[in-house]
Amino acid sequence: MERVTSHGKAVLTHFSHGETLYSHNQLYGIWRIAKRGHFPKTNRQLRVALHTDTHSAFLFSATDVELWPTQSLGEHPFLKKLGPDVLDGGLTVAMIASRLKEKAFVRRSLASLYLDQGFIAGIGNYLRSEILFKATVPPSARPADLNASDIHQLARATLTISERSYKSRGITVTQAEAGELKQQGGGFESYRFAVFGRQGKSCLNCESSIVRENISAPRLYWCRTCQD
Repeated sequence: MERVTSHGKAVLTHFSHGETLYSHNQLYGIWRIAKRGHFPKTNRQLRVALHTDTHSAFLFSATDVELWPTQSLGEHPFLKKLGPDVLDGGLTVAMIASRLKEKAFVRRSLASLYLDQGFIAGIGNYLRSEILFKATVPPSARPADLNASDIHQLARATLTISERSYKSRGITVTQAEAGELKQQGGGFESYRFAVFGRQGKSCLNCESSIVRENISAPRLYWCRTCQD
């Protein structure tokens, strides 16, 4: 095994012999790590087992598992529909800004676009709300409605919020903001986000009430003052 990467919700395990294990957990798949010779206690169905001299990695219950030639991954029916992964180390602010201006995306509402895995893979519902808030743009706006500065700010927020959430295991606000929210009481969910799940609570910037709307299906949270 040379490396393990992800693209959207797909896990790609690359081997030196020129093939890659594609796996998608869907709702039920899960990886378990154990010392070599110890099998995890579970009623789940084993799909893949990988072994080193000291440890084993077991994939249970995943519904989509395939072995593909590494050079042909771009032809995979799921992967070829995805945009660049938001956590890909090669993804830049300039690249996101460029995608926002592409014909396929420029006239779509940001609320819809930021859930489209064909635009950028790996952005889910809570990141959508947090990115748009950080960029101070309304969810109903289209890239075509934004000026160059707004586009750059949105592209930068896309990377900043996604990377922060990954590194902090799900916290999208700064450490200072998380500290302020902790003082208001509550557990982990109470200080993770600036707007997501905070309907009726005060905006961190202007103290207006955060609103919730079902835009492009899932719930979306935003500040009508800051994101006007």
